Amino acid sequence: MSFPIVVLISGSGSNLQALINQSLQGQLNVTISAVISNKADAYGLERAREAGIPTHTLSHKAFDSREEFDAALQIIIDQYSPKLVVLAGFMRILSEGFATHYLGRMLNIHPSLLPKFKGLDTHQRAIDAREKEHGVSVHFVSPELDAGAVIIQAATLIENNDTADSLGNKIHALEHIIYPLAVRWFSEGRVTFHDGKALLDHKELPASGILYNNTLQ
Repeated sequence: MSFPIVVLISGSGSNLQALINQSLQGQLNVTISAVISNKADAYGLERAREAGIPTHTLSHKAFDSREEFDAALQIIIDQYSPKLVVLAGFMRILSEGFATHYLGRMLNIHPSLLPKFKGLDTHQRAIDAREKEHGVSVHFVSPELDAGAVIIQAATLIENNDTADSLGNKIHALEHIIYPLAVRWFSEGRVTFHDGKALLDHKELPASGILYNNTLQ
């Protein structure tokens, strides 16, 4: 039986497309029950419609507070009874109540090697800090921003001629590999969340999660 998930987006939805592609190819045994965006012009909504996935738009601007928006969003999500909520470029800081409601069953992907460079503009910040490498992390969502238990990271070297855009392109390619992998692990029961920690195959992962290599299955 397929594993129901709901995906939240704010933009182009390239990670959503990676999930759709692997699902169609039989590499990922999930059903994307719905795609929800806080922006009506998010291209990811078109990707979802082309794949026959129900879509919803809920503008945060229509609400007086973060908590009111999150409460309305939660109602939409929960009508699909997902086993996992996937944040795929959902550009919202979540309220504590919302994050707690989905604790242990909501994933996010962040474009840095956490705990480095939480927040925005991570590619330029990594270049400005003269880092030798940069990367991306898939983690459980916690009430604290970009601080949940990390499942998997992937890294790439920062070249002397890299710009924020070129580095971002390399990071995107890695995102499209490790996010479906983490979702698959969760759907198969291999990745779990216990006492604030991420576990893979019942073994507690280090704080930085597991580092991706192409032998991981």
